[in-house]
Amino acid sequence: MTTDPAPDIRIREVLAMVAPGTALRDGLERILRGRTGALIVLGWDRLVEQVANGGFVLDVAFSATRLRELSKMDGAIIVDDGAQTIMRAAVQLMPDPGLPTDETGTRHRTADRVSRQTRHPVISVSKSMNIIAIYVDGRRHVLEDSGEILSRANQGLATLERYKSRLDEVSGTLSALEIENLVTVRDVCIVAQRGEMVRRIRREVDNYVVELGTEGRLLSLQLNELVAGVDIDRVLLIRDYLVSANNRRRRGVERAIESLDGLSEQDLLDLVKVGATFGFADSAEVLESTVTPRGFRLLARVPRLPEIINDRIVGHFGGLQKLLAATTEDLQQVEGVGEARARSVRDGLSRLAEASILDRFV
Repeated sequence: MTTDPAPDIRIREVLAMVAPGTALRDGLERILRGRTGALIVLGWDRLVEQVANGGFVLDVAFSATRLRELSKMDGAIIVDDGAQTIMRAAVQLMPDPGLPTDETGTRHRTADRVSRQTRHPVISVSKSMNIIAIYVDGRRHVLEDSGEILSRANQGLATLERYKSRLDEVSGTLSALEIENLVTVRDVCIVAQRGEMVRRIRREVDNYVVELGTEGRLLSLQLNELVAGVDIDRVLLIRDYLVSANNRRRRGVERAIESLDGLSEQDLLDLVKVGATFGFADSAEVLESTVTPRGFRLLARVPRLPEIINDRIVGHFGGLQKLLAATTEDLQQVEGVGEARARSVRDGLSRLAEASILDRFV
């Protein structure tokens, strides 16, 4: 059984259901304080029915107090997958004993096997260990005290702030190099690497936010403000530098994103492997090669310029240097770019070029 600290999507969904402030969490904490223990299946269908034996048919609205009282009886409690209705109580669960499990206690072994067999989440409240464990698809996640989670979340947020500051720095340097036409593959890979690090730290902090429930609202606001635009910037970077051969393929940008997401923590530290996701040659020498951006990143910073117009402008000029050298009249040759918009683009690019160069040398 894995104990990966970063929950997958299914575990995140269950964590949201049992987060502080929810009725299900209230009921679980009541059971924990009462020290009776419990086994709760989140879902009712044919597969669950096959492993459920005996008990009482209830079909009543879910409440924390009802869950607590029903836990006093022997047997498991079965609720619907939205934890809105208590379906059964005092049920004997009889999963396939041949299913593998690393658990030793009877309640935990049953919870693990039922989850594996039915594909439904199962919650085990341990009376002796005083813990709440969630089993989903062969994975086990133990709920922790909100104070401990909040402490780790704040540490993660502080780390994220440092990494985001570094990302802004290298991204600004790349913009200045783009304007001077001095970009190398290494410069592109460093920005992609830093951006991916920020995204991965964000995911970890976001897992804490989900687990904190109502107690993580302020943290969620801070997180969203800190990483706003990071995903969009990654797509623009890929569109600017994806090797043409890869870009001609269908879903070229999506494949590059999938490749970046698939890099291991160790591979992410290797700029050559990061560059390979863009289609650059898998060799250290290529990192010093010069590349020319298409202009998506810079155009996206021009105010009130629709994405479709950005695409047409880039398609018309084919590269950032030609775009920077274009006059207002040249810009008007692009479909959808009138005189007023052409002046706006020309002035916006000029201001961005001046600001980027000043930021680099001041």
